[in-house]
Amino acid sequence: MLDLIIRGANLPDGRSGVDIGVQGDRIVAVEPGLAAEAGREIIARGRLVCPPFIDSHVHMDSTLSLGMPRMNESGTLLEGIAVWGELKPSLTQEAIYDRAKQLCLWSMARGTLAIRSHVDICDDRLMAVDALLALRDEMKPYLDIQLVAFPQDGFYRYARAEENLRAALDKGVDVVGGIPHFERTMEDGALSVKALVRIAAERGLLVDMHCDESDDPWSRHIETLAAETVRHGLQGRVAGSHLTSMHSMDNYYVSKLIPLIREAGVAAIANPLINITLQGRHDTYPKRRGMTRVKELLAAGVNVAFGHDCVMDPWYPLGSHDMLEVANMALHVGQMTGVEEIRACFAGVTENAAKVLNLEGYGIAPGCYADLVVLQAADAIEAIRISAERLYVLRRGKVLAQAAPRQSVVTFGGAVKTVDFTRANLARA
Repeated sequence: MLDLIIRGANLPDGRSGVDIGVQGDRIVAVEPGLAAEAGREIIARGRLVCPPFIDSHVHMDSTLSLGMPRMNESGTLLEGIAVWGELKPSLTQEAIYDRAKQLCLWSMARGTLAIRSHVDICDDRLMAVDALLALRDEMKPYLDIQLVAFPQDGFYRYARAEENLRAALDKGVDVVGGIPHFERTMEDGALSVKALVRIAAERGLLVDMHCDESDDPWSRHIETLAAETVRHGLQGRVAGSHLTSMHSMDNYYVSKLIPLIREAGVAAIANPLINITLQGRHDTYPKRRGMTRVKELLAAGVNVAFGHDCVMDPWYPLGSHDMLEVANMALHVGQMTGVEEIRACFAGVTENAAKVLNLEGYGIAPGCYADLVVLQAADAIEAIRISAERLYVLRRGKVLAQAAPRQSVVTFGGAVKTVDFTRANLARA
């Protein structure tokens, strides 16, 4: 007798009609026609079941702070930084905690059960660090939060950044971050990369650096990050976030750079919603899209994941922490509308992101955690197309969130039609 069986599931790898057996907090069987009984059954009926979504890059300390103390009227990166600076003196640990906890509730409802959040350590009180560490512990039964010590005002540019970063790591922050393109000079940026990777290597930690979030084709700190990754033997443990300057670089240099990234085992994290919004602001026309070269990185064998980055904060007034929306924007910005390309965008918010976070027990196979999402869609492409409803969200084998199928009733020509935008509905029509 199993605890749970999900019957008739479609899987992201293309398998269909599969039963998923769960015992305790683990998957114990993945096979068609599973000959077993269970205390509970969920009938998928050809719906997609996937491991949970992952946001590999977000800022939980600023999330849901839209309009505090004022709106970003220009919508630009620099005014967003200015607004955040105005808010910092009035921040409280309780307010940061409450807003981030609300985001976690949104995440659970959306089937996003792992989050990597950057947390600003250029506040000598380290309130955001304390708030998010407490939240990480409270949310552990429900979702995984991985925190990045982020010197938002510059590792060398802010006088106490190194002291604060080391203190944050001592408190239990998981990952070393950086922002080399925000230092005063290119040389300082390169030196900050070297210093931060060295700190991570000494402590045995992962690295995730805001890198080259700029339209400047000469912002090339990812090159230094790749070199330092190899120097310290951190292959597979380092990520470069944003990498938007690569969208403005000439093809010859990129033909050298991408192999260096691949050889170093450095992952790339693009943030499509924010990259398409904040980059290219100084352009008239032609106007650059801003997102890094996702298609080319994937083709070269680089692991690429996607993040939401901002949710209703000084830099982005929109968002509901829906990672399918992020994947949708990625395929549009990257012109990735081929069948395998769309599937790759789905992987960017699931399995690829799990590799970036070094998550254990992730996936749909015997021995993996029973963390699963049942979607109102037949496959990954349909899930992205309609931002499919999350009918069931399971954490360690228990139902964490549940929703009714999304549909509308339309009266047309004297008849009543039920519309839910799936291909199954189209076939019934």
